[in-house]
Amino acid sequence: MKILVKRIYEPAAKSDGFRVLVDRLWPRGISKENAKLDLWLPDLGPSTELRKWFNHDPAKWDEFRRHYHAELKVKPALLATITEQAKTRPVTLLYSAKDEQHNQAAVLRSLLLGQKTER
Repeated sequence: MKILVKRIYEPAAKSDGFRVLVDRLWPRGISKENAKLDLWLPDLGPSTELRKWFNHDPAKWDEFRRHYHAELKVKPALLATITEQAKTRPVTLLYSAKDEQHNQAAVLRSLLLGQKTER
């Protein structure tokens, strides 16, 4: 499976394949037309409580990953939506956070690929 991670503010590319927004909230300043999405799965984003607690603080990254991983484990049908697409084409997980290393799409990608989340 080829699963990529990309900020939604970056231009869409043919190599993105199936584009999935994995933010719970719609990204600021981008229209649905310009997003060029194939799918938006807001329920795959971290819970509101977890998102607010984390607040993209790298010092909280390890704990965020553990809690978010636990939230994802109880959503097998949504995870399967992505893995089914990834069997036949690249899938790009889109997120809006400024931090390109500490975001939910990176955690989700690792889970989908069966990897341990990296530090």
